[in-house]
Amino acid sequence: MSSKVIGIEYTLKDAKTGEQLDSNVGQAPLEFISGKGQIIPGLESKLIEMSANEEADVLVQPVDAYGEYNDEAVQVLPKEQFAGIELTEGMSLYGTGEHGETVQVVVKSFSDSDVTIDYNHPMAGKTLMFSVAILSLRDATEEEVQTGVVGGMAAMGGGCCGGGGHDHDHGHDHGAGSCGTQEPKQSHGGCGCH
Repeated sequence: MSSKVIGIEYTLKDAKTGEQLDSNVGQAPLEFISGKGQIIPGLESKLIEMSANEEADVLVQPVDAYGEYNDEAVQVLPKEQFAGIELTEGMSLYGTGEHGETVQVVVKSFSDSDVTIDYNHPMAGKTLMFSVAILSLRDATEEEVQTGVVGGMAAMGGGCCGGGGHDHDHGHDHGAGSCGTQEPKQSHGGCGCH
């Protein structure tokens, strides 16, 4: 099957609580290249079966989204490792993982001596409900397939998962990252990129 460039409008809710976590409705569509792992597998597997202008509600289980919540991913570290940082509960911090990748941790709690951090993705363990509409659908160009960026080399500075920047505003800033990986504490960044 050839790769497609799919543009979607979506609203993401926590399937259990109904809380809206993210949306790009009324904004620019989220575009991605199928088969590149640019969005969570449980959403992509449904979107690639859909046609242009089709709408659907897609229920995604944790295993096909951000994984199950792992209690072992919570650690207590000495507070001196956070010197110079004004800590608040729930804040996101970013660091470098053992393989050089950017990792996000959430401050769960802290005392005068220790900081409890959580390495789980903020949506780990959640069953997600996406209400999606396919706004555009086309074959990806050879350059898009090679670069993994919608628009190819000309767009290397933009496009959701390509360079981190994209044109829809959903309450978070990506800095140098992409949706779902670099979101600050005030956003869930759930458009499904990783």
